[in-house]
Amino acid sequence: MEQNLAVGLDIGTTKIVAMIGRKNEYGKVEILGIGKSKSLGVHRGVVNNITQTIQSIQQAVQEAEVSADMKIDGVTVGIAGQHIRSLQHSDYITRPNSENVIDDNDIDRLINQVHKLVMLPGEEIIHVLPQEYKVDGQGEIKEPIGMYGGRLEANFHVVVGQVSSIRNIGRCVQSSGLSLEGITLEPLASANAVLSQEEKEAGVALIDIGGGTTDLAIFRDGIIRHTAVIPFGGNVITEDIKEGCSIIEKQAELLKIKFGSAWPGENKDNEIVSIPGLRGREPKEITLKNLSKIIHARVVEIIEQVYVEIKNYGHEEQKKKLIAGIVLTGGGSQLKHLKQLVEYITGMDTRIGYPNEHLAGDSDEDITSPLYATAVGLVLDGLKRQERRKKEAIEAEVQENNLVDETESQEPPVKQRRSFLDKLTERVKDFLDNAE
Repeated sequence: MEQNLAVGLDIGTTKIVAMIGRKNEYGKVEILGIGKSKSLGVHRGVVNNITQTIQSIQQAVQEAEVSADMKIDGVTVGIAGQHIRSLQHSDYITRPNSENVIDDNDIDRLINQVHKLVMLPGEEIIHVLPQEYKVDGQGEIKEPIGMYGGRLEANFHVVVGQVSSIRNIGRCVQSSGLSLEGITLEPLASANAVLSQEEKEAGVALIDIGGGTTDLAIFRDGIIRHTAVIPFGGNVITEDIKEGCSIIEKQAELLKIKFGSAWPGENKDNEIVSIPGLRGREPKEITLKNLSKIIHARVVEIIEQVYVEIKNYGHEEQKKKLIAGIVLTGGGSQLKHLKQLVEYITGMDTRIGYPNEHLAGDSDEDITSPLYATAVGLVLDGLKRQERRKKEAIEAEVQENNLVDETESQEPPVKQRRSFLDKLTERVKDFLDNAE
């Protein structure tokens, strides 16, 4: 696969999307091909049937290959699911020599120390995100590199997930004949695709309502502050309609998309939809008022759970207020009147987020749908990762040339700090290679 191409693979509960993208000369991302398939074998963001998931992945990848007319080798995958949780943690290191300035190695040491935290059995740390640093007790430091000090401490946002779930995703990707280029937390991927830098600075909560899970990512001062995965999404709404109206799932889903609304007040009592009965039975009549009451009840529950998480982060404190409010994305965000309902429950400004933040201007309408926020985010992530690797390769080459040319004294090249997810990807790869 050529260098400046990346493929995002969003393994969702409802659909699996493979998306191929590349950077154009203006630094924007062009989507070359897209494939999607019905996701079988994923429940609430977690793989529970490997064989079916592999088939769905292959179908989506094939479709993307045909639409872009190229072969796909490596993919960047997202992880979400109900096993993801996050916690706050503070840690510090004492530096042997406070007369040297703090550099990347010190920060690596500090971050690696956080990775030694003892987790519950079967859990693994996925992300360690530094929030702010303190140097010798002086707080609120955003970037300690280049400062003097003996004690370096930081608050961290630590994201934890189940090892087995992560490995299962790796296994599905490998068995589909693809190589695993990177793993990313889905709320982070969606956030990259949908949010502007200004929103991240001002403080914003991104709510990605998927089929099986609702992901939350909170930013403030440009840094991710809180993440959560809530194990409910659009599918539970469909499930409720199916139960409440005694119809089959396919009809419930269509009803939700076509006539569903999150705000019951606006349907007249006499608006009725007639649904064909099953094989020779009488058709069913469903009032739109009842339909939106069913939807409303479940949506309120989902939003209230998300709002609890937003309050847990501390949105009600003046210092942590999210000025840019809420951005809704994901397939579930397309529900009529959802924006008004969210504003009503949370009292926060709300907009629907389309993943066009970094896409080329002439991108297809379909691609900029909130449905594809995660997939677009994964493509962006894959491209970023490639640029980093390219840079590292160039630096390594420079270093080798310098070694040959020992006569000139050279500054050691700056080591790029590898994100933990790169290390996690490698660990999952190693595990899969040795497990066979």
